[in-house]
Amino acid sequence: MLSGKRILLILGGGIAAFKCLDLIRRLRERGADVTPVMTRAAEQFVTPLSVSALAGEEVHRDLFDLTKEAEMGHIQLSRSADLVVVAPATADLLAKMANGLAGDLASTLLMATDTPVMAVPAMNVRMFLHPSTQRNVAQLKADGIEMVGPVEGDMACGEYGPGRMVEVPDILAAIENHFGPKPLSGKRILVTSGPTHEPIDPVRYIANRSSGAQGTALGEALRNLGADVVFVTGPADVAPPSGVSVVQVQTAQQMLEAVQASLPCDAAVFAAAVADWRVLTQSHSKIKKQNGALPVLEFAENPDILATISHMSEGRPGLVVGFAAETDDVLAHAQAKRARKGCDWIVANDVSPETGIMGGHENAVSLLSDAGVEDWPRMDKADVAQRLAERIATALAAT
Repeated sequence: MLSGKRILLILGGGIAAFKCLDLIRRLRERGADVTPVMTRAAEQFVTPLSVSALAGEEVHRDLFDLTKEAEMGHIQLSRSADLVVVAPATADLLAKMANGLAGDLASTLLMATDTPVMAVPAMNVRMFLHPSTQRNVAQLKADGIEMVGPVEGDMACGEYGPGRMVEVPDILAAIENHFGPKPLSGKRILVTSGPTHEPIDPVRYIANRSSGAQGTALGEALRNLGADVVFVTGPADVAPPSGVSVVQVQTAQQMLEAVQASLPCDAAVFAAAVADWRVLTQSHSKIKKQNGALPVLEFAENPDILATISHMSEGRPGLVVGFAAETDDVLAHAQAKRARKGCDWIVANDVSPETGIMGGHENAVSLLSDAGVEDWPRMDKADVAQRLAERIATALAAT
């Protein structure tokens, strides 16, 4: 599977760098070409001579190599590979990647590449759990960087917890999976995301607190499994994923029209937090205060996008997934919503303010289907998205 594949391996400075010697050997056994790049910190843990001998290629170390840079060598290195693997991806490297810093060869390559990037984090547990590292990891996932690990385990420093680099067979499996057939290849999947803004007048609107983070994570996960993703999004805080077809909308009516225009599709996932109501008559000028009198707003119900698509007699997607954001009696409300809307699955979660879920990086959901209720533990929204995308792939494969 890896025969003829070109891997650009960037070694960061951590004790886990020793695992990369075995990784290089195993990659070459599988027919891959490995071009190694070492940071100065990496050289404190493994020698360039050892890396070069195993890779069968010169180790690249210096950004300002006059001979190579006469031909813009760092640009060529960054784009000649089929995959860039960063291992170990230290806290420092992750921070540089997430914030666009390019002060050495490794970080410059990562800024200049148009090749897929896979990062294999490894660091002290406290460093990994630090809020800045967690923000950087979330940003990199949003940018489309594939993360492999870390896992919990004993640290070289004597501590225990998340931050340990995954073992070489796991890295190899991730690399082979990257190049392998994708379970959603050839499938067209619609995802809605973000809030809707329902105008009151030119400067005011009705909305909710949805950031769009879960929808973006889901679009990325489906894309990574090979799906052709149509991403219909309201004005979200989180940017839409790259590598998908993005349709920007503002209101519920616009979202419904965009969804209908995007059909047919194999599956549709309605993660958007659509406003239930709109002002019946929008003012075309700003509503002014009038001697303390309060304006009277008359409301109308917005179109029910999930129910509309679920009850289509022709052209209905093979799998329709809705979301239920609740603040009390979560499962009861979600079960009633699934029956009322006619969708196949409902992903339910508790968005009470004390959970920190709406607008946060984590989610805790229950998946409701004909098979019953499955409670998932609280996890990063990217992990929720990955698990749901894999379930969708399994369901579509069975049809």
